[in-house]
Amino acid sequence: MKLQTAQRKRAKIKMGLQGPSGSGKTYSALLIATGLPSGWDRVAVIDTENHSAELYSHLGDYKVLNLSAPYAPERYISAIEICEQAGMEVIILDSVTHEWENLIDTHASMSGNSFTNWSKITPRRNAFIQRILQSTCHIICTVRTKQDYTLVERNGRMIPEKVGLKSVQRDGLEYEFTLTFDLDIKNNATASKDRTGLFYGKPEQRLSTETGKLIKDWCEGGSVTSVDEVSERIGACHTIEELLSLYKMFPQYQEVLNTEFKQRKRELVITPPSSNGVSTDHN
Repeated sequence: MKLQTAQRKRAKIKMGLQGPSGSGKTYSALLIATGLPSGWDRVAVIDTENHSAELYSHLGDYKVLNLSAPYAPERYISAIEICEQAGMEVIILDSVTHEWENLIDTHASMSGNSFTNWSKITPRRNAFIQRILQSTCHIICTVRTKQDYTLVERNGRMIPEKVGLKSVQRDGLEYEFTLTFDLDIKNNATASKDRTGLFYGKPEQRLSTETGKLIKDWCEGGSVTSVDEVSERIGACHTIEELLSLYKMFPQYQEVLNTEFKQRKRELVITPPSSNGVSTDHN
């Protein structure tokens, strides 16, 4: 452990666009994406919406990976890895709502104790979220919202009352992102979560290529992670998966730190993390 001065590092944006059907989530995500990479051919859409991403092919020559059912988190993870290996700089997950609905259906079909069953499903979702956060690409996730209700008592009767829109995903997803925009049916966006400080509290706006450029400037405005810092993080890895994610995150240091990566991998194989109090059991 070492106490040091806080310093923002260069990063890849991990953001969400949430709104009802027809609010322009896919189109807005593509416009933002144009401001992030070096060209359209570095943008990929993982499409779960019946080829809807291809409706905007006039914008540019972006790539599409059509993902069909079942929408298991492991299939999303595989799709992300395909995009990374193909050299993409921006990945749009359109949408992540299907992943959550898949897990809900899986839980409903399981026999036995509901709480115990969730303990089997939650690690799968957590692995999906961590794969997004640890990706070497900018990632934009679209999320459907629906009308939310609460029960209120009136004249001795409990009746449903509208309380706004709720994202069709597990509660708290927006807190995993650096930036989250809420879109209304008129395609206007407001920032409901913003660690960049660029958009929170600002009037509603139409998302555009300029939005993407602002985000890109913020991402590149931090300091560069040094080889020594990556070396320290290698020693702090508790699992092979964590080590592999770190390796992919810093391709510029793969060669110079190759020996350290291999040594830590051997250590993790010989001394399982469970012996250090860290469990890798996802079942």
